[in-house]
Amino acid sequence: MNMNTSTRAFTNMSKTVAVTLLLGATLTLNAPIIADASVTTGDAEVDKQPDKVKASYTDNMGFIHQSDSEKKALNEKWGIELVAMRSTAKGHMVDFRYKVLDAEKAAPLFKRQTKPYLIHQESGKVLAVPNTAKLGSLRNSNTPQEGRIYWMFFGNHQRIVHKGDKVTVAIGDFKVADIEVH
Repeated sequence: MNMNTSTRAFTNMSKTVAVTLLLGATLTLNAPIIADASVTTGDAEVDKQPDKVKASYTDNMGFIHQSDSEKKALNEKWGIELVAMRSTAKGHMVDFRYKVLDAEKAAPLFKRQTKPYLIHQESGKVLAVPNTAKLGSLRNSNTPQEGRIYWMFFGNHQRIVHKGDKVTVAIGDFKVADIEVH
């Protein structure tokens, strides 16, 4: 093997190792915080009893469907519409999406100080949004704009949440229960 071939092989192997380490660090070193559902989060306590807002069902593409009255209640109080709840990254993350209909009402959901949690209803375990060294928190926390769809990822490194499971999303006073993960 000549010097050029050896150098190229080492460079390619180094890139592969770097990518593997970077992805591994994202998925393992920044693993989600997992605790009982009675975890205290600053001023508010995350509990198993959410407000009366519930998701009706999730279709096979992960889109959340609600009755007109449920949509209206969520829009009137929080200015959002639920869009999707999906397992992603080979089960290591849960992707939650919502559309902002009223930016002023939705503003509390975007506060960086308010930490979002995903509660697995069957086990009571709580998953948090990972905060990576390079990307920061895996959620939107900019000023909301009406008509845009926003996202947040919940870490599911220990694969507590599976497709078909029911979850509750809690962001401060905002709580929506019975969302099925697709």
